[in-house]
Amino acid sequence: MNTPKAIIQKQAIDIHSVIELVEDSLTSANSKRAYHKALNDFLTWYIDQGQPKLTKAVIQRYRTLLIESGQSPATVNLRISAIRKLANEAADNGYLPQTIANSITRVKGIRMEGVRIGNWLNKKQAQELINAPDTQSLKGLRDRAILAVMIGSGLRRSEVTALTFDNIQQRDGRWVIVDLIGKHNRVRTVPIPSWVKVAIDEWAAVAERGSGCIFRRINKGGHISGDKMTPQAIRDVVIQYTSRLGYPVAAHDLRRTFAKLAHKGGAGLDQIQLSLGHASIKTTEKYLGVTQNLTDAPCDRLGLHLE
Repeated sequence: MNTPKAIIQKQAIDIHSVIELVEDSLTSANSKRAYHKALNDFLTWYIDQGQPKLTKAVIQRYRTLLIESGQSPATVNLRISAIRKLANEAADNGYLPQTIANSITRVKGIRMEGVRIGNWLNKKQAQELINAPDTQSLKGLRDRAILAVMIGSGLRRSEVTALTFDNIQQRDGRWVIVDLIGKHNRVRTVPIPSWVKVAIDEWAAVAERGSGCIFRRINKGGHISGDKMTPQAIRDVVIQYTSRLGYPVAAHDLRRTFAKLAHKGGAGLDQIQLSLGHASIKTTEKYLGVTQNLTDAPCDRLGLHLE
């Protein structure tokens, strides 16, 4: 005969299995990490509640808790989306009746007003950040190259970790990153400025590296460990130098900095979109917080007149 504790343990194992199914259904590494955390946080709360029957009312109660605890709309919506995915996978694999799953998927998130612009660095701050690492050390050379790549080409953290020497090639007389696999497995080519290539070359020369992943871990003894860096390690590098300079930006804000500086420098939205790997120009516009200029409008640049 099952004791209440044994029943709880069995149910927990079932939910863990469904969480694995959810993660297996995702292709993006970032989505896997985000959903893993969201679902495990929900699981902790669910077990604390005594593991009641999984219903729409239970999920709505959890949603209310998230809101009352001061979580941002984006965070609440992400967690509810993960739970909806959990319900669908549970139903598809026989863990939950389809009717219950359907009711859970109708739990709404929070309406987000406006567009979150985010933070970015101005030109002077970006220059200071690139030059912040001590290039007399192996770690400093590596870190400068990482910051240069992120600001100079707008790569995501996961893209930086996967970057190889084979990706760096010449096209049309300039250096580019070719066959870069980004979000949703979209493949793109990203031009890089000459100073980014110099930063990579100076790191590679001292590190005596010329093949495989460009950026490697450095142990406490100051030696290369041979393992490629993780997205978390890239984040830590960025935080180390932005904190030292007093800049309130995160690693992803360097991608936004690239876009902002390129746009202010006169780069077209379509070209910025291609470099960033956005599927839609509207995503790039929201990303940049582009607003309509009524003083210097496109129609003012046509060069036409009435006779």
